[in-house]
Amino acid sequence: MRNILITVMMLVVVVLLFNTVVAKDSTGTHDEIESQGSNANTKIGSVVFP
Repeated sequence: MRNILITVMMLVVVVLLFNTVVAKDSTGTHDEIESQGSNANTKIGSVVFP
């Protein structure tokens, strides 16, 4: 029973960390990657189609 409780608590911590670090709206990793990708696409587009 104790092992199940520890496992569930660890999963909750992982989910909370994921939501805080990766999926946060404006400062999360997902948003940073998306904005860098948009900037890269714009730069590539300006090189290919001047």
